[in-house]
Amino acid sequence: MLDVQNVSKVYGHNRQAIRALDGVDLRVNRGEFVAIVGPSGSGKTSLLLTMGGLLTPTSGKVLIDGASFYDVGAPARTAMRLKYCGFMFQTFHLIPYLTAAENVMLPLITTGMNARSQREMAEDCLQTVGLEQRKDQKASKLSVGEMQRVALARALVNRPALILADEPTANLDADTASLVIDYLQTFKAEGIAVVLVTHDDRLGQVADRIVQIRQGKTVAPSDSKELS
Repeated sequence: MLDVQNVSKVYGHNRQAIRALDGVDLRVNRGEFVAIVGPSGSGKTSLLLTMGGLLTPTSGKVLIDGASFYDVGAPARTAMRLKYCGFMFQTFHLIPYLTAAENVMLPLITTGMNARSQREMAEDCLQTVGLEQRKDQKASKLSVGEMQRVALARALVNRPALILADEPTANLDADTASLVIDYLQTFKAEGIAVVLVTHDDRLGQVADRIVQIRQGKTVAPSDSKELS
């Protein structure tokens, strides 16, 4: 489904050049749960953003269902993201003065869908993550765990084939982190591919595959379920 082909990302020039990604190849199949691990600064988040059409690589290709993210213009790329991808960020990226439902509706704004349908889809997703009773609460009034579940609902609202998550359990207490992991496993079982950057050993234990990144390169595949 998702195919990363010889992708590099270079910042700066000549002696100041920094290779955030250096010839990365990675394929993700439908319904696969992949954990990307590695030390800070190794290129994990750069890879995740590049996979989701949010960071243009210096070279290489990113294909999703055979279509190239970066051989099309910005409007077409936005349409591809909306069709295929749902995103979860470590700091949630919620708008504090909007309600939970309004935050979940945000990815649908450019679809041309009427407001009532957008609202219904957002409320369905909030129900999926157990927050239907908090749909009209402003994001600034939610707990950290509730914010992450709103972010998860927002990632689902466009019914994506792929969820990309950056440290989805990093800011959560143990019980809420376990709940988020359970949701991600459920979505995988429904055929959604899940790719996440993590240092959480619990996510490594449930992942189908662990991809290790060092200095912008993937290293030998790991059969171990221990993260580094």
